[in-house]
Amino acid sequence: RGVLWHLVWPTLLAMVVWLILGIVLWDPMVAGVMDWIGHWDWVATRLESSDVGAAAVLVLVKIALGVLFLPVIYVTAALLVAVVALPIMLEKVAKIRYGDLEMRRGGTNTGSAINATVAVLVFIVGIILTLPFWLIPGVGLVASILLTAWLNQRAFGYDALMLHGDREEMPRLRQEHRAALLGLGTGCALLAYIPIVNLFAPAF
Repeated sequence: RGVLWHLVWPTLLAMVVWLILGIVLWDPMVAGVMDWIGHWDWVATRLESSDVGAAAVLVLVKIALGVLFLPVIYVTAALLVAVVALPIMLEKVAKIRYGDLEMRRGGTNTGSAINATVAVLVFIVGIILTLPFWLIPGVGLVASILLTAWLNQRAFGYDALMLHGDREEMPRLRQEHRAALLGLGTGCALLAYIPIVNLFAPAF
């Protein structure tokens, strides 16, 4: 029961926080993005050429911002999982199911927090750099999934080995199984867009 709660609460908290921020900051965000892209020549031409073109751009911006909330919620939940929930779950699962395995403790909770924070910062930079692609239907979504997949393998690869791996084998195993971790990370990234399932996706 305790493990199930730790699977859910990070996403619920992230959803509540970002829902409140989204409601409060929606109009300023839309206005800010419209002002930003209004400095791009090809967008400015469309905005000035017709009301229909301007309306289409506005709709695309609102859709992009709305969809962008999904990976942002996921990443916030993933950070909470990596820093708070996962270490607790790992200790419980390790004692119950893997009690016969030696705990070499090559990682630490502090190391997990630093690793997850760095991964999230890189993710945020990636999202900012790929923002223009969100104006192209589908492309921004693909970029978001790829960035989230990278985040998953970077953040949770450390956590999965921190109890039972030693300091030497942790980076080696993560490098050897990088492709598999990216594949798993991509699967979890896709789950973030499925209602209900996305409640548990950050902890998968």
